[in-house]
Parts: sequence; C-alpha cells; structure tokens
Amino acid sequence: MDQGLTGDSLDSPNRRTFLNTAAAGLAASSTIVATGSARANAADDPAAEPILPKRKLGKTGVDVSILNLGTWQSTGLDRLLRFAYASGIRYYDAAKSYGSEPGIKRWFEVAPEVRKQIFLVTKDHPNEPKDLEKVVDERLKALGTDYLDLFFIHALGDQSPQHGVDVPKDKEWAKAVEKLKTQGKIKFFGFSSHHERRAEFLQAAAEGGYVDAIMLQYTPWLDKESPLNKALDACHAKQIGLISMKQVAGQFNPGNGQGAAILEEVVKRVPMLKERNLTPFQGLLHAIWSDERISTACVSMRNTDHIRENSDAALRYTGPLKEADIHQLRDAALAAGPTLCADCDGRCSKAAGTDARLGDLTRYLTYFQHHGYRGEARRFYAELTASEKRWQGADLAAAQKACPNGLNFTALLPKVDEHLA
Repeated sequence: MDQGLTGDSLDSPNRRTFLNTAAAGLAASSTIVATGSARANAADDPAAEPILPKRKLGKTGVDVSILNLGTWQSTGLDRLLRFAYASGIRYYDAAKSYGSEPGIKRWFEVAPEVRKQIFLVTKDHPNEPKDLEKVVDERLKALGTDYLDLFFIHALGDQSPQHGVDVPKDKEWAKAVEKLKTQGKIKFFGFSSHHERRAEFLQAAAEGGYVDAIMLQYTPWLDKESPLNKALDACHAKQIGLISMKQVAGQFNPGNGQGAAILEEVVKRVPMLKERNLTPFQGLLHAIWSDERISTACVSMRNTDHIRENSDAALRYTGPLKEADIHQLRDAALAAGPTLCADCDGRCSKAAGTDARLGDLTRYLTYFQHHGYRGEARRFYAELTASEKRWQGADLAAAQKACPNGLNFTALLPKVDEHLA
C-alpha cells in the first residue's frame, strides 16, 4: 500500500475511479477553485459547510449523503476524516481489512459528538450465523462505539459462491441479525459483493426479505436486460438500500504525461462535461446519481483534493443526466482503456475457454496499479488456486469480445503476473 498519499498532491494512482488520479488535472476548474479555499477553512469549522445532498437508504428510512468516504489506513487518515466531515460527507465506510477503524476510533475520542451525526458502516467475514455476534463485538471495540448503523458481510461470495446465494434467504442468519438489532448493536444489516454471481445474490436478498442494504460493484450504463440490472430492480422494489462501489477504473499512467491527454479527449467526446463545468470523474458521479435506485456512491478519497472534487460534484448535482450524455460518457470511458469491468459476470472466462478468473485478475491489477491497495491485491491473488490464475493458452481475443467493457486482456494479464505473482 502506498503511504503519504494524504496531502493535496495528486501524483499517485490510488482512486476507485474510472479516471484515476489524472482526473485532478481537470479538477482545477473555476468551480473547484472558487470553493477550494472556503472548504479548506471549513475543515476547522464544520458548521460553516453545508451537508451534502441526501437520499433515503431503502427501507431503513435513513437519509444518507449521496457521496460516502471509503476509508483506508494511511498516515493522514485522521485529517481526511475531519476534512470529509467539513466537506459535508456524513457516511463513512470501513472494514476490518481496511485498517481504518482505529483512526475512526481516535476521531470519536477527540470529537464524541460526531458519532451521532454520521452513518457508520463496517464489514467483516462471519462464516456462520453463530459467528455474527462475536464479529460485530470485535468491530464495535475496534471503532470505539456501542452501535453500528450498518454491518456488512464483506465481499459475499468470494470464499464460496453458494454461501453467497444461501445467506440472504437463510432463516438462521435472519435470527442472528434480529438478535443484534434487538440488542442495539447494529441498526441495519446487509452485504457487499463484486462476485460474478452477485446478480443471484441480489435476487436472493429480494426474496429473503431481511437484508436492509447492499453495496455492489456497479456501472451507470448497465444493459437494461442484464441479470444484474434486473436484480437491482428487484431489490429496489423491495426497498433494499443500494450503494455503488468499484465504479470504473481507467488505464492511465500519471507519470508519463498521457493521462491528462486522455482526460482532455474524454471532455471533447462528452460535451455535457464542458456545459456543466464538470471533470470527467464528476460526470461519472452524476451518471451514478442519475440512477434513482442508487442511494449513495462509495469512493476511496485518498487526499483532500479528491474530497474537494467529489463533494463539489455532489453539491452541484441538480438532477439526472440525459441518457444520451451517459452513453457518451460510457463510450469515452471504454475508449480510454478500462482495467476493471464493473459488469463482470464471468462471461469472459467462459468465452476464453479457461478456468482462470479473468475478471478477478484484472480487478486485483486495478487495486494494485490504480487504487494503491498493493498488499491487498497480492493477498487476493495468492488466495486463488493455480487454475484460477493460469490464463496462458486462453482465447483472450474471445474474452475481450465477450467482456461488456471490452477489457484488453492480452495487454493486462501479463501485468498481473508481473506485479502480483
């Protein structure tokens, strides 16, 4: 994991974005400049800054800010938490594996009044219903709080796809959840998932009836007839709160000077961005918020410039983009060379005739190259079986053709071996 990425510098590739850190080359628009100094002052005076727009999180009835901070361990986490709060963010996403819970605990110790003003989420990996209370107790202790607004089973399906289908409908899990709610330890329960079978997990949640919220790998240009889009409809109809994560990542290298040129090309191809004075990543956020099913977008903001840019996008969101604008943004994003397919459902591996998990391999590469999660990327890669890693001999041209986002596996997979093996 990269350290020292918490100031105003945008020189390191570490965002969960389709623009990578090169997006900041366009973030110095007149709007950002006009609000930047005011927001910096607001870090010392939270009351001076308005709270970001909010939406209801499904049947929970709770209003959450449409932008939420995906936290991560870093030397400047304490400052980022305060700055995000001063910038109007009231939803904070953590997990045991992120290493950010101790920083949030320190924040509560210094400013205990903050706890009741934010929506706090954390995640872990209970394997069975009987494990849930112990796991939640551990997270409460790590965060220094006596309740969680929302607890997620982390990355449902990664350890067992069948487990991912069973949990959202299982009565024993529902009983364990209800016990924790009765005790006041959690207010709401759900899961996060980027597994290729997540459409099945969402459908199971819609049928099961006890899941309150789901955070999923998502893209704002899903095919309307795709299983995932239909599963989103099913969950929305059952008032399950939906949170976007792992939007789209781009293949940019800020160090070679080409990233800014690519972003300039995106702006040329999407006139809406210039008309609304938005950076490409701000445009992506507006596209996500254009989907009424999505309550909030989780973004890993690793420095104060990221927070300024993204909170400014939230403050200036006035309503859904036109479908034509979203399609233009999609085409520009795909032309820029994505490294992560947010639509992945495993069809790439099937088309290539391989057991290798091509979608996961490129996702881990994205973590390594663009998000700064190097240790995590290597750990996830190491947990794959030999056959799940062995892409050599696969029909990568067929895989690219089958991929909804056209990932160039021929170029990407050798980098997987170079950086993660």
